[in-house]
Amino acid sequence: MRSESAEQTDRAPGGLVERLVRDDVDRKRFLKLAGSAGAASFGAFVLAACGSSKKAASTAATTAGTATGAGSGSGDVAIANYALTLEYLETEFYEKVEASGFFKGATASLIKGFGSQEQTHVEALKGAVTKLGGTPAEKPAGRFPIENATQVAELAYTVENLGAAAYLGQAAKIQNPELLAAALAIHTVEARHAATLGTLVKKSITPDGAFAKPADMSTVLAAVKPFLA
Repeated sequence: MRSESAEQTDRAPGGLVERLVRDDVDRKRFLKLAGSAGAASFGAFVLAACGSSKKAASTAATTAGTATGAGSGSGDVAIANYALTLEYLETEFYEKVEASGFFKGATASLIKGFGSQEQTHVEALKGAVTKLGGTPAEKPAGRFPIENATQVAELAYTVENLGAAAYLGQAAKIQNPELLAAALAIHTVEARHAATLGTLVKKSITPDGAFAKPADMSTVLAAVKPFLA
């Protein structure tokens, strides 16, 4: 049976992250989980997220998510659905970019690869929500300006940086260790997409300097609102 102090640690905001820092056993377990999230096993890894979700997300963030359909459930379920909604939009964006025909050759292959990875994130997060006992958020209808190659590449750079900031903003609120490891595994891919696009549009690959800046749920949802039909 777990001690009362252990239960209190899990309930505290950021308790899981703090525990990973303090506890060598938990830290090694987390690193083992994170290391298992390779390309071949990524989907199965996220689907392994299980156990009871805890109300770690703030009331304000949950309310903001519900307004756009991203906050279905509470705690870890709400966070996973929030991430799922963002991945839906990114996937649709890349589908439209690919269909535009603005990019050719290696750049077109790169864009197609990014879109495929975002779709993998969608399927994995839908499975994670279900495993956590929730109902996956419905796919929203997107509305993206697709005007020319330069405009699209710059928009993609903005969207990917926003996605990376969104995952970072929720990391301390996630209570389930497997879901946290999965979210960080997706976060690093979003950041790599953003960095690659930064070289394409000749913008900084580290726009926030040495430390990436997180973005809270309400800020991110306000930023993506113009892309919702």
